[in-house]
Amino acid sequence: MAELDLSTALIIQNAILLLMTGAIAGVLAGLLGVGGGIVIVPVLFHLFGVLELPQSTAMHVAVGTSLAIIIPTSLSSMRAHFKKGSIDKAVLRRWAGPMFVGAAIGALISAYVSGLVLTTVFAVIAVLVAANMATPNGVRVGDNLPTSTAGNVSLSGVIGTFSAMMGIGGGTLLVPTFSAFNFPIHMAVGTAAALGLAIAVPGAAGFILSGWDVPDRPPLSIGYVNLVGFALIFPMTVLTAPWGAAIAHRLNRVWLRRAFALFLAVTAARMFWGLLS
Repeated sequence: MAELDLSTALIIQNAILLLMTGAIAGVLAGLLGVGGGIVIVPVLFHLFGVLELPQSTAMHVAVGTSLAIIIPTSLSSMRAHFKKGSIDKAVLRRWAGPMFVGAAIGALISAYVSGLVLTTVFAVIAVLVAANMATPNGVRVGDNLPTSTAGNVSLSGVIGTFSAMMGIGGGTLLVPTFSAFNFPIHMAVGTAAALGLAIAVPGAAGFILSGWDVPDRPPLSIGYVNLVGFALIFPMTVLTAPWGAAIAHRLNRVWLRRAFALFLAVTAARMFWGLLS
């Protein structure tokens, strides 16, 4: 890889941006049950563009690094929600295994799926979910989650697969899914935060292995996980995730749904803008 001509000022600016990204991602992880990847991935992708990495490599490293960062973020957020009693342990036991397998599959096939296609699909889904969450009660599918093993495995596995492929902790899809089955919003956020770990661990491991010998990665990378981005972002996510969890329990149900809807709408707008530019 060519020698990078970066000024000290630019390096400091990027470091500050990564620290701020970690702080915002941590708050979102605790507040909305997401792993923060929806913030981390685009920031890392932009920074790797500054470093003139090929676009395909830049996206893979952004996603892989995001999944690695989500591991400590989910742990911190999960502890905070556990103390407040907002994690459904029965759902956690039923969903964690299939979600783990789904995330491993997602990491495995990610190298063969177009990033443009994934971005388009996710942007469309984000708009639909945002519209659903903006309403006081949203779309109701049923009063309880599926009781059959096949239903639980299918639903959690699919969410795990797509979440790993996009570098997110799963809350973006889990919270609306839980809400559609009449899950209390605070319990949905807390359980989603805990399940993020089942996505991040196999997802990060898969991106490390698949990118092990790939050229044109940024310096200090293990596979598709960049250690510099990880080291700067993850301490802030761990620090601020409990803040988000505390804020979540101070908001009422309607306002928490609206906050999640706004978050998804902004994310979708950013994705569509990237596709059109």
